[in-house]
Amino acid sequence: MSYPDPRFFGNHGEVSALFRPATAEPDYLSRPVLSSGPTVGKGTAYHYLSTTSSTNGEYGLYRVDMGPEFGGPSTHFHKAMSESFFILSGTMRLFDGLRWIDATAGDYLYVPVGGLHAFRNESGEPASMLMLFAPGAPREEYFEGITQLADLNDAERAEFFVRHDSFFV
Repeated sequence: MSYPDPRFFGNHGEVSALFRPATAEPDYLSRPVLSSGPTVGKGTAYHYLSTTSSTNGEYGLYRVDMGPEFGGPSTHFHKAMSESFFILSGTMRLFDGLRWIDATAGDYLYVPVGGLHAFRNESGEPASMLMLFAPGAPREEYFEGITQLADLNDAERAEFFVRHDSFFV
């Protein structure tokens, strides 16, 4: 296996790195809502570390900090991108297509294109992970849109998932 063909042709490099401190506020905060009450708990904080636009489509990297009351998506797959999970803290239940695994800090799961997977925070405690999508896709639109699914009819909901390369089984 060899390196990819060059894509930068300068002789001296350029100043183009992007830094984001750990103390940066989340880019999007999704709070769980009770069906008959106010917003509760911490919800889920999404940190858009590297988006499709900032990496020119190479990948998307997101830190997802989940409160103790967050569940997660059911089993699904993607037709256009791989997805990887790296647990930073807490316990996340990861589904690798065959079994559920209680993953803790330092554990990693790679899901190739087409691979069945799911994840949940069922621990009752906060959990944090990195999610990597390659090639990049506008996942920030997905993260922000899933909070509006209850307002969509069945056809709109189906179109939302297809548009965001999420196929549930």
